[in-house]
Amino acid sequence: MPEKFGLYLVLTEPVAGYAACAEAAVACGVRYLQLRMKGIARADVRTTGRQVRDITRGTATRFILNDDVDLAQELEADGVHLGQGDLSLTEARQRWPAPGRLFGLSTHNAQQARAAEALAPDYIGVGPVFATPTKAIPDPVLGVARMAEIIRASPLTTVAIGGIDASNLPHLLALGVVNFAVVRAVNHATDPAAAIRTLQQLAAVP
Repeated sequence: MPEKFGLYLVLTEPVAGYAACAEAAVACGVRYLQLRMKGIARADVRTTGRQVRDITRGTATRFILNDDVDLAQELEADGVHLGQGDLSLTEARQRWPAPGRLFGLSTHNAQQARAAEALAPDYIGVGPVFATPTKAIPDPVLGVARMAEIIRASPLTTVAIGGIDASNLPHLLALGVVNFAVVRAVNHATDPAAAIRTLQQLAAVP
């Protein structure tokens, strides 16, 4: 049964700071909080990851680390998010067999989304929906129509991602999107809690 949780927050260079954003996410009851620090020294990711783990531990907010299965395990994260070019989901589960760990997988087209069904990740990211500058080498933009088709066709928990903010979210929700990830919409806000609440109110999913 697909999970419905609304906002999935990806932390990347938040102007308010990683700790402040993580605290806001916990205070607002965000279900998933992913730490994504591309191109940053592993030691620095570890330090920030420990902060985020301490803030989220024992709360309803699930701490997901991007890419690095071994570090996620070291930090006792709730799960790891993998891209198409990262360690395979099968290998990641073998390397981190702890019960209850969550494994997310990025998908960028219908073929990848269908292939993910056999792997049964806990959720798939579907996108980018819109153009976004958050990746050095961007994946091809799916667009709203193709994103909606993939999400409607998938039996998995799906999370739309890529350029989503308060201005375009209502349109995506009208097309059947339930879960959506944001980066800049919160990371660029000086008041992350206010930005989170705005998105949650639009989605009407606690």
